[in-house]
This record gives sequence, C-alpha cells and structure tokens, in this order.
Amino acid sequence: MDIQIFQIDAFTDDVFKGNPAAICPLEYWLNDDILQSIASENNLSETAFFVKTDEIYYLRWFTPATEVDLCGHATLATAWVLFNIFDHTGPIDFQTRSGRLMVSQNHDYLQMDFPISPPQKCQPPRGLLSALAVESDTVLFAEDYFVVLESEEDVANVNPDFNALAKISMRGVAVTAPGNQVDFVSRWFGPAVGVNEDPVTGSSHTSLAPYWSEVLCKTKLTAKQISRRGGFLKCELIKDRVMISGKAVKFMQGILSVDVGDD
Repeated sequence: MDIQIFQIDAFTDDVFKGNPAAICPLEYWLNDDILQSIASENNLSETAFFVKTDEIYYLRWFTPATEVDLCGHATLATAWVLFNIFDHTGPIDFQTRSGRLMVSQNHDYLQMDFPISPPQKCQPPRGLLSALAVESDTVLFAEDYFVVLESEEDVANVNPDFNALAKISMRGVAVTAPGNQVDFVSRWFGPAVGVNEDPVTGSSHTSLAPYWSEVLCKTKLTAKQISRRGGFLKCELIKDRVMISGKAVKFMQGILSVDVGDD
C-alpha cells in the first residue's frame, strides 16, 4: 500500500528550524500497530494521521513510542498540508482524542483553537528537580510538570539526566521562565514517551499560556521554545480556550510503501 507523507517544520517559516512532523493522509484507519510502526520508523517527535469523513477530519498523533492525546505542532503541520497541498478553504474541523479542535488561517499564521489546561501548584515528585539539576520554588502540574525558573538563561542551561527523568510517572516536563525578547520561554522533555527534548511543543502552551497570562496580567502573549532548533508562538486567552498561532514550511514529501496485511 502506498501512503503519501509530508514532513513539515512547524512554528517556523525556515526549514531546519521549528519542530518537524510527519503527516500521512489515509483513506481509512489502518491497524494501530501499523500506525505505530510508521511513527517509529519516521523517528520524529510526532507523526500525524488523518482520515476525512464528510467535512470532518479525524486526527491522531503518534510519537516513536506511543499514541498521545494532544499534539500542537503536528496539528499545525496537518493544517498546513490541508491548506497548501489539498487546497482546503475555511476553518478546519479536527476530531481528536482531546475533542474538537479548530484551525484557521490568520494572515501569515495558522491559529489553533485549543482548550486551556491550567496547571496547579504541586510538590515536585521525588527525583524531578535533581534529574533537571535545578532549584525551583514553583512546580506546577497539568498533563505535564512545569518547573518555573528565574531567567531565560537558566532555561537554556538546563541539562537533564534523561534516564532519571524517564523513571518519573509523567508525559513530560517543561522548564519555563520570563523571556528576554518575548513574554516567556520554555523547553520540554519527554523521555517517558520516547522524546528526550521536543523542539517546539504546542500542547504544553495550553498550560504555559494561562500560567504566564496570570503572572504577567495579559491575555496576548509571545513565546519561544529555546531548543536547539527553536520556535516562535503567539498565544491568546479567550475564556476557557487558548489560540496558539504559528507558521510552518514544507521540508519534504514522498510516498511510503507499507504492507498492511489484511487491511
């Protein structure tokens, strides 16, 4: 079976920056083990698969190790493919494990409408701060742990022990601080789901944006994820939703040849 594949760099308009995601349009759902094998073979932080039914796109995301409930950069990348390759017009309606997600074009940006996930202050689990080799008085939890540091330089200097982090029960952990040229910066680590450091993590901003909105007393924020590749995001809080906006660019497209058995 031949399957189209597109590799899109999300949250950037320059190739080799942002977060690369593989996007595979499907006519129907293949077995989960085949989807997981494709994602493992791609070895990117996320591979997204979608199937269109009527005017709704059913969207799923896989890391090299597991399926996840929400992925921002692969949603952005999928929307870019639909707008620019498949000539979709108007807002895109995605149905996902996290519910309905809408993506629309806003000038040069793609804007994702996500539910907020406000983090709550918590006691850090045993080993978390030592695995990050940091000290912090503010640790929060939503789907991920969030460790608040004092400066952008502190975030940039974090050098985690990934083996130790992988032993902690969590999807991932973000370190964050006020930015020098943007409202806030972050990095995200997820060795437990097969991603040591994610270049740009859109989903974590469903928690980062409401936290920094409250701290900075503003509803429109700019953000950078200061991984090696880096990425830029705009966030806007509207009631219980966060609009996460970014750009994207195509790096590659091709064809996968997969034996799907009886599928």
